[in-house]
Amino acid sequence: MLLVVPSSLLTLVYSMFHNQPGRFDHIGLTLLAVFPFLTMFLITSVSMLRERTSGTLERLFTLPIGKLDLIVGYATAFSGAAILQAGIAGLVAYQLLGLDTAGSPALVVIIALSTAILGVACGLLCSAFARTEFQAVQFLPVVVLPQLLLCGLFVPIDGMATWLGHVADVLPLTHAVSALDAVGSSSDPTAAMWQDLGIVLAFAVGALAAGAATLRRRAA
Repeated sequence: MLLVVPSSLLTLVYSMFHNQPGRFDHIGLTLLAVFPFLTMFLITSVSMLRERTSGTLERLFTLPIGKLDLIVGYATAFSGAAILQAGIAGLVAYQLLGLDTAGSPALVVIIALSTAILGVACGLLCSAFARTEFQAVQFLPVVVLPQLLLCGLFVPIDGMATWLGHVADVLPLTHAVSALDAVGSSSDPTAAMWQDLGIVLAFAVGALAAGAATLRRRAA
């Protein structure tokens, strides 16, 4: 399901806008950042919590490894699934759904992968503050939904209230969507696109470091 759900949702969105030419090119492109972030956040936060409640982390801490090593190891494992997810979603969008962008599809997949890694990092961080799976899921409306609402998918950022625009500017998903918009409208990579991508990856690294600092052995 981890690999199939994003592509299935993209297909659903494509069918919704089937009679509105050009609409899917914008919305579908944006969702290539949103869906990987959302799914990887959920999977990672719940899976990491299970590792702690089952005692797996307690056993791993008996080995000569540090918290950061452990977090990076889990992040690498989950990122492998993220690579497959982003690749399959990009393949479906371009080859089956006819997504058309001025820039390279490879850049779109790279940006989608970066948001998936961001989801992994945020999921690992949030799992440290949850004691049950239900609590882990409750981080969804706190961490994911505000970014989804403010990233520019529903309303352009310059059309929001000024203070909301300032909030949107400091959210990583906003920069991921901005980078995708640049690929969609420009045949060559722009400096702004690379800057937005760097910001997303910087947030991911920061979340991993914070996750290592807050990692606990038990969920009690």
